[in-house]
Amino acid sequence: MDDLLIFEYLINPSKRTYWVYIFSSIAIAMIYLYFNRKQMKINLSSKLWLHPSAKLDYYYFVLSYFIKIVMIIPIIISAKTVAFSINKFLYLEYGFNQIQTISYEITVILYTLTLFIVSDFTRYWLHRFLHTIPFLWEFHKVHHSAKVLNPLTFYRVHPIENILFGFRYSLSVGFVTGLFIYFFGSKIGLYEVLGANIFIFIFSLLGSNLRHSHIPLEYFESIERWIISPKQHQIHHSKKHFDKNFGGYLAIWDRVFGTLKVSNEVKVLKFGLKRNQMNNYKSIKNLIVYPFTNILRRRN
Repeated sequence: MDDLLIFEYLINPSKRTYWVYIFSSIAIAMIYLYFNRKQMKINLSSKLWLHPSAKLDYYYFVLSYFIKIVMIIPIIISAKTVAFSINKFLYLEYGFNQIQTISYEITVILYTLTLFIVSDFTRYWLHRFLHTIPFLWEFHKVHHSAKVLNPLTFYRVHPIENILFGFRYSLSVGFVTGLFIYFFGSKIGLYEVLGANIFIFIFSLLGSNLRHSHIPLEYFESIERWIISPKQHQIHHSKKHFDKNFGGYLAIWDRVFGTLKVSNEVKVLKFGLKRNQMNNYKSIKNLIVYPFTNILRRRN
């Protein structure tokens, strides 16, 4: 069963762990380490990859897959359902208003770009709410409890947070799709590479896996004001900067809403929660149960 799980995540281009993304990230990391030899000892150390926090990521990754299949996916409405509902509402309210003057090629470009931007925008705000709303922060602490970072830290997410991101995906994709079906009908389509949105594919190919790593790869400041670099996300994981860099792929939202922190402003990165909190997140059971326990304790 574990072999099937690993195989599925390696061959699916919509997953962060798709083998092409893994190899491209390794290649980028090797180039970075070649020019930054001091980082090599840290990143190739068994103390990093076999750290108790890293091992917990590996175990939780396997468990979270089954939790998602059994508990989460069945209760999340599909983007298709939302799209049909939006399209039906617009048709009943405003009648038939399809645009015939825009070519199929332009429509596909607009749909692909709009889908990417709206998805990234809603991801920014949900991520920010997970930090700023105390009730939600209790669940998001699970992700920030990682003492060391590795690509599977991406999947250290509480089931409640997975549900919220599932609804976010369905609502944002469904809303955009419903609008495009209403205005363009069957002409809509998506520019994809191996089945993934071309923008997601490009960003993943360029080292998205390094965001959860100890490779502090940064971009020029002018680029980091538009695109989130691996180090910028590592800054977000550092204890002193949980309130910065909420963006998924684009840094535009952080810049516009005052939460941007560029790489050259931070020299020291220390991951994890406060020392007195870390003991509450050292087992799979605690990762799942403790957020509920803490919420109930605060209410009593």
